[in-house]
Amino acid sequence: MSMFPHYLRHRLHAASNDTATAGGADGSGGALDFENTADNLYAFGKLWATYADAPVFSAFHGMLFGRVGDERLKPLFGYTGFGGFQAKLLDTGNVRLRGKETGFFTDLASGQVLEHWDNPYTGERVQVFNFLNERIRGELSPQMPVFQFGDGEDAPTLMNDGSARQNPDGSVPFILPWERVGDNVLLSWDYTHRYRNPVSADKWPHACTGEFINPSEHFTFTTPGQELADRDKPCATFHCGFSRLSPWWPWMRMGQSGIKGGLFGRMHSHKGNRGFDDIPRVILDYSEKHHPQYLEPCNDWDDGFPIGTWEAYAREVPPEV
Repeated sequence: MSMFPHYLRHRLHAASNDTATAGGADGSGGALDFENTADNLYAFGKLWATYADAPVFSAFHGMLFGRVGDERLKPLFGYTGFGGFQAKLLDTGNVRLRGKETGFFTDLASGQVLEHWDNPYTGERVQVFNFLNERIRGELSPQMPVFQFGDGEDAPTLMNDGSARQNPDGSVPFILPWERVGDNVLLSWDYTHRYRNPVSADKWPHACTGEFINPSEHFTFTTPGQELADRDKPCATFHCGFSRLSPWWPWMRMGQSGIKGGLFGRMHSHKGNRGFDDIPRVILDYSEKHHPQYLEPCNDWDDGFPIGTWEAYAREVPPEV
């Protein structure tokens, strides 16, 4: 999303490779014990992806708003995309993840994918940089993942740091803030980053919004508790609220506009085990025509070299100067 997002596309580092203990994550257990790292790993892989032999598709769709000072937020464009993901439970108890994802910007009136956009802040017609990422790879261990962005000098991000539990030795176990509400299980998942902007002012003065960027994404999942706990089902469906805060996208060319602000997004996300029917039709049609490889399964479980949106822009868009 992106929801698949944006958190598994970046370089993932595990603080430990210790084997997960107890709790039936090998498929032999019963009800999930959310105080157990093994069951947390099993449940997250099942929620996020699928343990089946073919990927499961999920999608997100919503709107991004511009926020400037104390002005009323301005709706700018739609934000929609999809991901196809798989998980594999390893003998160590770790969970291996792989997938591909897309993120498109769409016209508010027609819903069609934008190739160009008229920036209401600057009056400039700009080329849209839609995001495509086919190298989502990572491995989750009994330790909460830490993601490294930008230069090694920049501080890494601990996932879910607001609800993470720190042990006396400083380690943080992979225990997530699951909540049982009636027949459903809820999960909150956050990342809040700050790292050096790969789109630097010396090369992209119009695209660069500053030396550092601080994108964050926030997810609130709802999944049927029975599906999540049923070891005979490889996948659990979900509905999810998805919000995003970030500086201006580099393709908006706000770097020398003098307008201090950024973006807020609110999206729906969902995974229903319905194959391509879970992808919004306009995005499915566009992808079938222009990017069909993102509808095909991955063919390896190797480590990838996934990058974020700013990193991708810096690699693919020639410098302005």
